Amino acid sequence: RHLPSRIELLHRSSARMLALASFGLAGSPQRPAVPHGVARARLPVAAVAEETVAEETWAGAETWSKAFAEPEAIFEINRIKEILPHRYPFLLVDKVIEFEAGKRCVGVKKVTSNEEFFNGHFPQRPIMPGVLQVEAMAQVGGLVALQEPITDGKGDFFFAGVNNVKWRRPVVPGDTLVMEMELTAFKAKFGLVKMKGVAYVDGQKVVEGDFQFAMVK
Repeated sequence: RHLPSRIELLHRSSARMLALASFGLAGSPQRPAVPHGVARARLPVAAVAEETVAEETWAGAETWSKAFAEPEAIFEINRIKEILPHRYPFLLVDKVIEFEAGKRCVGVKKVTSNEEFFNGHFPQRPIMPGVLQVEAMAQVGGLVALQEPITDGKGDFFFAGVNNVKWRRPVVPGDTLVMEMELTAFKAKFGLVKMKGVAYVDGQKVVEGDFQFAMVK
């Protein structure tokens, strides 16, 4: 459906006001005569048109809240803390919204202006460091690797390698980083896990890469 632009709405409102004014002058009923010496109050057409546009384009808090409605968390923050050893300021996953045991996971990080790293990266132009985007993705991978059927959750996973990492655009305060990690190989004998990862903001890919982790007990 075509949504009229602000200029189109202004033209429509002005046209309606002119039509009403013409009707009052040429049609019936006539306006009452104004006594001599009394100034006639003129209708501020532009102001009324602006108000009409505002009313027709204003969405309001309820509409935006519905637009921002998010899927229910499968793992909320307390459950994530039971699985991952990370804590503030290095716990970079707020919730999990999709999970397939032993295979893949979709986690969410809401990036706010209160993040500790924005104090220095950078004060005048805050950008989430690329290495922390990769770290956040690794934590999403850890939610797969530190649970059955991959492991019993006892021990830690450490980076063993990161390859083919590409950043597409900056991640800034107000962004919601949605990350997906998928297991591609698991060598139980050596405690090695390989994964592919990708992350998005507003449906746009921001970072992707291949990960390798080593289990240490």
